[in-house]
Amino acid sequence: MSAYAEITYEVEDRIATVTLNRPEARNGYTIRMADELGDAMDRADRDEDVRVVILTGNGKDFSVGADLTQGGFDFDPETGPDAAWQEPAGRCSKRIFTMNKPVIAALRGAAVGGGVTITLSCDYRLASTDSRFGFVFVRRGIYPEGASAWFLPRLVGMGTALDWMISGRVFGAEEAKTAGLVHSVHEPEEVLGKARELAREIAATTSPVSVAVTRQLLYRMASAESPFPVHELDSRLIGGLGSSPDAVEGVVSFLQKRPPEFSMRVDTDQPAYLPWLNK
Repeated sequence: MSAYAEITYEVEDRIATVTLNRPEARNGYTIRMADELGDAMDRADRDEDVRVVILTGNGKDFSVGADLTQGGFDFDPETGPDAAWQEPAGRCSKRIFTMNKPVIAALRGAAVGGGVTITLSCDYRLASTDSRFGFVFVRRGIYPEGASAWFLPRLVGMGTALDWMISGRVFGAEEAKTAGLVHSVHEPEEVLGKARELAREIAATTSPVSVAVTRQLLYRMASAESPFPVHELDSRLIGGLGSSPDAVEGVVSFLQKRPPEFSMRVDTDQPAYLPWLNK
């Protein structure tokens, strides 16, 4: 896509900011927005000059969830979807899951339904004091989406996930922080700035290849049946550090007490044997 209608995309200081841009509809989630978010994440992931992505919303709300006034789903409701159809919130959350770059969600106001499930695969969620969250599906007679039944218990535990999803109640930022859904809470006008501050620190101090591998290690290996297959992969990764320019630079820059200048590229320098590559 050369232009976006329902999001904006900009890059500054090696940070890509992706903004939901339907403030008149409280950033209600649409099929077009799902497609544009997927394209924007592809774009950021391919760009070696981008180190971190911030996902945020224009206006007082991040997103109130699906906006069915825009025509509903992209299939004929009388015939239903074909076997390959995928619901739109999951298209976004799965694409963020596969990112090589860390993604920081900067949230304020409502993040409800699809407006919260698309953020569950982000690496950080920063909230504002006026944030309100809700997995309200059962109160609408529908079902959880965005692969949230997989992501949410891993973030907050099964007991809390059951409470939030079975009751469908709306809750505030402090409860979300206490449960581990969000990492920090700020005044509404400060959330985006705090996200940028975090993004700049990651961009300035970390190896992009190390971040990409570590991010996927955490996600892909968390459900391994034991630590043994994880340690096998760890051993292969650590055993290869002797030929890693970033590992040398990380040690030398530390000893010389200077900022690191990592040279390895995510698109060409990840170990080819990683089991999740090209999947």
